[in-house]
Amino acid sequence: MIADEATPTSRDDVIFRAEGLTKTYRMGDVEVQALRGVDLQLYRGEFVVLLGPSGSGKSTLLNILGGLDVPTSGSVWYHGEDITRANDTQLTQFRREHVGFVFQFYNLIPSLTARENVAIVTEIAEKPLAPEAALTLVGLGARFDHFPSQLSGGEQQRVAIARAIAKRPVVMLCDEPTGALDSATGVQVLQALEQANRDLQTTTVVITHNADIARMADRVLTMANGRIVEERRNTARISAAELRW
Repeated sequence: MIADEATPTSRDDVIFRAEGLTKTYRMGDVEVQALRGVDLQLYRGEFVVLLGPSGSGKSTLLNILGGLDVPTSGSVWYHGEDITRANDTQLTQFRREHVGFVFQFYNLIPSLTARENVAIVTEIAEKPLAPEAALTLVGLGARFDHFPSQLSGGEQQRVAIARAIAKRPVVMLCDEPTGALDSATGVQVLQALEQANRDLQTTTVVITHNADIARMADRVLTMANGRIVEERRNTARISAAELRW
């Protein structure tokens, strides 16, 4: 069991602040409203799980927070800077220096070893972890020189996590990181995210359809129809190792 921490209240603890976020996609004559006025704060070092059915706006919200997409209206402040006013060059720098992404599919380069896949990020980061340190942190200390084809799905996902954390991001944004994995392997991946959150104090947001994973979060946000419809704080978190689904 992981003891619950006090709710952050200091302005200095706020990493992201989003206000009135909307996102409308146009498909011919049809408009799809992916976000409908989302307000959100994310705090330093917290672990947040984002729940909701497909089409509820979870991925759109994550992409806007990470600078991969821009809202139709509304603003996102990162450490007090409005990133919705940033140009493409500034957004690229923001993603490179501050945000780690983990997706359902691992996006590893097949011709590179685990170490080399992680090194791609460390070569452009300002104060990176060594590739070996990042891989050891996610439990792959014996797999440095293995190619993706020599690794299981869970191991490949942990290489992707090591690649994301190697640049010491302030924020980790994870879109269904266990979606393609079985329960036992998914738990190993969540343990890697849990350890990075604990050891590096990285604010971590995980999108999932699996409500059981919400038990390991500090806060749980539920989305429906482009809105956050419920927010709750776990009074007692459990560790990833205690999860079963």
